Amino acid sequence: MKRSTFLILSIAGVYGAVLHAAAWSVNNFLMTGPKAYLTYSSSVAAGAHSGMEECKFQFGWERWNCPESALQLSTHNRLRSATRETSFVHAISSAGVMYTLTRNCSMGDFESCGCDDSRNGRVGGRGWVWGGCSDNVEFGERISKLFVDALETGHDTRALINLHNNEVGRLAVKATMKRACKCHGVSGSCSIQTCWLQLAEFREIGNYLKIKYDQAHKLEMDKRRMRAGNSADSRGATAETFHHVHATELVFLEDSPDYCTRNASLGHHGTEGRECLQTGKNLSQWEKRSCRRLCTECGLRVEERRMEVVASCNCKFHWCCTVRCEQCRQLVAKHFCSRRDATAGPPNHIKRRNKGHKR
Repeated sequence: MKRSTFLILSIAGVYGAVLHAAAWSVNNFLMTGPKAYLTYSSSVAAGAHSGMEECKFQFGWERWNCPESALQLSTHNRLRSATRETSFVHAISSAGVMYTLTRNCSMGDFESCGCDDSRNGRVGGRGWVWGGCSDNVEFGERISKLFVDALETGHDTRALINLHNNEVGRLAVKATMKRACKCHGVSGSCSIQTCWLQLAEFREIGNYLKIKYDQAHKLEMDKRRMRAGNSADSRGATAETFHHVHATELVFLEDSPDYCTRNASLGHHGTEGRECLQTGKNLSQWEKRSCRRLCTECGLRVEERRMEVVASCNCKFHWCCTVRCEQCRQLVAKHFCSRRDATAGPPNHIKRRNKGHKR
C-alpha cells in the first residue's frame, strides 16, 4: 500500500474511532500501520477528540452546537460543505491533534522527541535568557500536518480551504503559548531569569479560534472560472483569491444553512427540544440570551419543565482521609425549545435571523 493511501486510511480510522461511526478504528490502525506511526496514533485520536469536545463547549448555547456529524464533513450529495462552521471544525481539530502531540512529547511519551532547547543560552530580553524545557511545538506541528492534512488529496478550492483552516488551527497553538520564567540570583534577588515557552490551556486556544470564527472571511470566487474544474484557469482563480487571505484568518466558501430547522440529510438537528438558560448564577450574556436565540427567534416557544435531579450534599470529611456525602433529590426548573400550537402559528413579531453566521 502506498504511503499516501495508508495515511488517508489511517487518519480516517482515527477520526472514525473518535466518532464511533467508521469501519476503520484505532485498533485496526495499531495492527496494520508501520511502527513509525504507532507511537503517535493514540495521541492523534485523543487530540481529535479534545478538539471536538472544545467545539461542543464553544457552541454549546448556539443554534449549531457542533453535532457528532460535524467531523464527517460531507453533505447529502457527498460534496463536502465549506461553511463558516466547517472552517472552525477543521481549525479546532487540527489544533487539538497538534496540542496533544506536543504535550505528550514534552511529557516524555515519545522516544524520538523531547524538549525544544534550540534557543537555550540565548538572550531573550533584558534580564532574562532562554533556558529550561520549552514545549516542542515544531514536532507537534510536523506530525499533526502529516496526519490531518493527509485527508486532503485534491487540488480544488474546497481542499485548499480545508488545508488553510487546518493551518490556522496549528498557528493558534503557537500564538497562544506562554512564557514561563524562573528567577536566579543571590538570596532570591532575581537578577537574571531563565525562561521557556509552554502551551496555554486548550480552552484559551478554543477562545482564540472562536474569535477567528466570528471574523471569518467569505471567499468570493469567480464561478465561471471555478467551473473549469482542475484546469489551469480554475487553479489560477483559486490562487488569486488566496493571495489576499491572511495566514491566521479562517475562510469559508458557502453561507451557513438555517440551523433552526431540522435537516436529517445534512445532519442538522434543529433547535426543537434543545435546552436553554433563563436563570442561574454567573451566566454570560450569551447564555442569558440562549432562550431567545434558540427558541423564540426560531419560531419556537420556551417550555419550563420541573425535573428531579440527584446531587451530592451534606458532605463531611472523615479522618483519615475520606469525604462522605448524602444523595439529595430536588426539583429544578429547566427550559426547553418546544413547538408552538400548530393552530396558532408563530407570532407576527417573531423573525428568523439565520442569515450570515447566526448560530
